[in-house]
Order: sequence, then C-alpha cells, then structure tokens
Amino acid sequence: MSAFLDALYFIIPVSIAYAAPLIFVAIGGVFSEKSGVVNIGLEGLMVMGAFVGIVFNLTFAEQLGGATIWFALLAAMVVSGIFSLLHAVASITFRADQVISGVAINMLGAALAIFAVKLIYDKGQTDYVSQQFIRFDIPVLKDIPVIGPMFFNDVYATSILAIAIAILAWFVIYKTPFGLRLRSVGEHPMAADTMGIKVNRMRYIAVVISGMLAGIGGAAYAQSISYEFSHSTINGQGFMALAAMIFGKWHPLGAMGAALFFGLAQSLKIVGGSIDFIDQVPSVYLDILPYVLTILALAGFIGKASAPKAIGKPYIKGKR
Repeated sequence: MSAFLDALYFIIPVSIAYAAPLIFVAIGGVFSEKSGVVNIGLEGLMVMGAFVGIVFNLTFAEQLGGATIWFALLAAMVVSGIFSLLHAVASITFRADQVISGVAINMLGAALAIFAVKLIYDKGQTDYVSQQFIRFDIPVLKDIPVIGPMFFNDVYATSILAIAIAILAWFVIYKTPFGLRLRSVGEHPMAADTMGIKVNRMRYIAVVISGMLAGIGGAAYAQSISYEFSHSTINGQGFMALAAMIFGKWHPLGAMGAALFFGLAQSLKIVGGSIDFIDQVPSVYLDILPYVLTILALAGFIGKASAPKAIGKPYIKGKR
C-alpha cells in the first residue's frame, strides 16, 4: 500500500501539470461550440499562444523579472484572441465551412509561428526561457494526510488557475444571462434572434473567448513544460484538448475531468520509468498512449454525447 501511495504522490502532481494547458484550451472549445461554431483550430491557436508567450518571455525577462510569465500569458491571450477572429470572420460572417476554416487556422498558426522564429532567431527554435513557472507547495494543505502530498505538493500556479477557470466557466455558462444567451444561439439561433439576441455577435464573442483561452493554454504549456518554442512544442496538445471537450460532453467541468485523464496519460511517459510495473512497459507504448486515447475519445467509444443542435450551421437571419 505504501508503494502504491508513493507512486500516486509521484504521478498525480505531474498529471495535473500536464492537464492544466489542456483545461484552458478545452474550456475555450466549450465556449465556441456552445455557441454553434465548430473550432477545429484550437491546435493552431494554442501554437500561436505558445509562440507569443515564449517570445515575450525572452524579450522582456530582464525588465519584468518574475512577473514576466504572467505578462506573457496576457500577451498570448490577446494575440490568440485576435488570431481567432480569422476563424470567426470566415465561419460566421462569410459562412465558410467551419471545419475547413479551423484546419486553415491550424496550418496558418503553425506556419506563421515557425517562420517568425526563423526570422527572429535565425534557427528552428527559440532559446530556453529563464523565467518559468515553477512548482511550489501549498502551506497547511500539503500536510493533510494522504491527499496533501497528492494534490498540494509540487503545484504549478497554472494548475490552480486552470481549475479556477473551469469552475468560473461552468458558472458563466449555466448560471448567468450571458451563458443562457450563449447556449440559446447554439441550440436554436432563430428562437434566440426572435428574443432579440444578436446571434452572430454572441458567436463572435464565443470564438474570441476560445482563442484567448487557447492562447493562455499554449503559453502555460510552453512556460511550464517545454520552456522553449519549436515546431514540435505543442505537438497535438490542441487536438487532445478538442478530444477532452468532446469526452467531457461539452461541459466545462466534464472537459476539465477529461483533460486530467489525458494529463495522466501524458505523465506516464515522463514518470513511468520510475514506477514498478510501468517501467516494464516499452517506452514507445507510453509515448503513443495519449494519442491513442485521443482517437478513442473522438471516435466516441469512451462516452457519447450530443453536441449543440445548431453546431456547424451558419445563421442567416430569417432562414431556418
């Protein structure tokens, strides 16, 4: 039993650390798709956030010191929010196919970021940042028997922020007039329009929120896990977040739980070699485990749910 607890004390903090960026991005996807706009472009928005976060960190670390990481999150949030307007304009104003628009965002985000890194640093990746999110213990709570070492030791600030954002998103979506309007335009936009709700305006807001949260997720990942930016920094994290959103049944708390599950899958390839039994599993299987689980979640084998009824359908005023 002691060995099992020791393994949990080792795995769970790493799992939560890997899950935090996924939570941000998955919650962003929830906002967009609750409004009726498919956002396949979460990967590209997350890449843009990681790129902006690292470049900002490297540029202003000397001037801002320890506050750099937080300003980098804000910069990533703003830039990815603006970048998401491309998807909003294409899919809402011009009523383009939302899946194709999202794929274009993924391709464009990665291409722009990698090209900019080459221009700025004259190489394929950035330098490593000196200002990073570091783990810390939460006083008092870390001393709680059993759960203290699991959940309150070696904690990242981004993990606390991600859980807080998930709870806040649940409150906003299900307990506020804004959330009611958001859900109404995703379920029955014509009825919402009849009640005076600006359908396309609500969808624009939702898509921009998704871009902002995806940017925070990308910058959080880059500054707490990779510490640099290159073509392989995000490497499918946005698609895992998309799977977490679906696995969580388009619910903020469900998406958070699914992201924690995917975080656990990713943590095993990091800590598996130090744990009995898992260390016997070939590393290649642990490497592919998160992606296999992503495919299973997207295929619907883990838990089927109904998407918002108007998802993927552009709204034309006066037409059903």
